[in-house]
Amino acid sequence: MTRVAAIDCGTNSIRLLIADVSRRGPLVDVVRTQEVVRLGQDVDRTGMLDPAALERTLAAVQRYATVCREHGVETTRFVATSATRDAGNRHVFVDGVRALLGVEPEVISGQEEAALSFAGAASVLGAEQARPVLVVDIGGGSTEFVLGDDVPSAGVSVKMGSVRISERHLRGDPPSGKQVKAARKDIRGLLDHVRSELPLEEVRTIVGVAGSVTTVTAHALGLTEYDRSRIDGAELPTETVLASCASLLGATRAQRAALGFMHPGRVDVIGAGALIWSEVISAVSDATGGLATVRTSEHDILDGIALSLR
Repeated sequence: MTRVAAIDCGTNSIRLLIADVSRRGPLVDVVRTQEVVRLGQDVDRTGMLDPAALERTLAAVQRYATVCREHGVETTRFVATSATRDAGNRHVFVDGVRALLGVEPEVISGQEEAALSFAGAASVLGAEQARPVLVVDIGGGSTEFVLGDDVPSAGVSVKMGSVRISERHLRGDPPSGKQVKAARKDIRGLLDHVRSELPLEEVRTIVGVAGSVTTVTAHALGLTEYDRSRIDGAELPTETVLASCASLLGATRAQRAALGFMHPGRVDVIGAGALIWSEVISAVSDATGGLATVRTSEHDILDGIALSLR
């Protein structure tokens, strides 16, 4: 067994997984944690990483470096995604991570992000699961779509995420009908590109991963607090998931904050995440002639990063 650390730095959150890995067999979690740092604050508008966001994120990296040392990590891989890809001053962030963590951070492409997300989600799918599987990873700045059986066969990444769509359109509390209409139009235009790249009509199972999806699932399950064990692997009727998406989109920030399962750093962007997820589900359902259920996985790009260190 080798003790590894996987760090996924996205637009909204930075996450750490320390795990024991072997050449074969599942990951054995040692530490799994996250902080919402909003690295991608205003990147869609300015094209630059905000100094305050950089400070928050590098402070989290420093804390993660300490945790890695305390747990005897042997190998570390740090992956940065949408916000860092889009920022003109990303070198400042890259230099800061290198100095704090002692590893070279990787600013990966959307395609590699998609492949890692698929690897993480597919690692826990049983042989009985209908294939092909579409894994959808809704992040803060981008969403990745990957279709495959046990390995990816096609994938695409689009600039559509909970932070990006919130900053562009959903500033009301709750968002107005006009704001939702504009956001929906934006999302559907991006989904037209997904349809042109992926044969959505072939999908037999859809699996959503990452914070927006898991939060919607917690709502759909009626949880009073976040319970990873109940969310992971949940398979719910499509109508139930869509109803939860609509409820979260229409709620005020105070109403969202009062939900026991809601992470404080997701309160202001979950409406956009829920809208994206509902539009994705509807698009796949239309393409396949009907989608009876939707699955959720707590295993995603973070697991894929750790598995790549075998």
